[in-house]
Amino acid sequence: MTTVAADLPNRITYVSDGYICLIGLNRSDKRNAFDSIMIAQLSAALTRYDADSTLRCALIFAQGDHFTAGLDLMELQDKLDKGIFAFDDNQIDPWGISGKLRTKPVVLAVQGTCFTAGIELMLNCDVVIASSDCSFAQMEVQRGIMPFGGATVRFVAAAGWQKAMPYLLTGKPFDAATAERLNLVSEVVTKGVQYDRAFAIAQQISQAAPLGVQGVLASAQDGVRNGAASALANVHSFLPPLFASEDATEGRMSMVERRPAVFKGR
Repeated sequence: MTTVAADLPNRITYVSDGYICLIGLNRSDKRNAFDSIMIAQLSAALTRYDADSTLRCALIFAQGDHFTAGLDLMELQDKLDKGIFAFDDNQIDPWGISGKLRTKPVVLAVQGTCFTAGIELMLNCDVVIASSDCSFAQMEVQRGIMPFGGATVRFVAAAGWQKAMPYLLTGKPFDAATAERLNLVSEVVTKGVQYDRAFAIAQQISQAAPLGVQGVLASAQDGVRNGAASALANVHSFLPPLFASEDATEGRMSMVERRPAVFKGR
């Protein structure tokens, strides 16, 4: 395991392990609440990961007992109207509202408290593994504001209107089992093993053909953003470069030779 971005300030840690990028929330003394520095650093980490051709999957996790208490509203109060959540076309928005569209997969491991922006970060990731001790709340309406990191759309899309609205309109808390029933997480695991399970899935993703994985992600994003008809009309556009790739040849040969495929992303 080698550090590849020691120049990043320490609100966010950034480490590579083979094809996997490990991105850690590192403000445990504040329950990993997102202040303006942490938001900028998480964007920088995801942007760097997405641009690095040697990395195939990212795993976001949190230091300490809690994933995040949400936004640090006291620190952000005078910055919300100054573009703190405005990302340009060269930046990845961790919440997927603006900026550059992410092209590679992200797995998330959550534990303990996971409030507001933490849930919205989950909803913008591709696989979410939750510890059984998780406590969730989309509590913005209890703070005089509303969710603005995607929950008003993605929470409803995942859970359905009648299941989502009781939580969005009241801010009431819910546990890991409820999050699983609401389709907000992929799996709930025993407390303490969420990171290992998420890492195992990240490894499986990184062993698959990178170009194929990116195609799957792009097509799925197309469906979510532009609707099923548009995404289905575009599916075949991904196929010519994929079938002509070295990885497709390797996939066929590995099947004939009855061995694991070794993909190179080309």
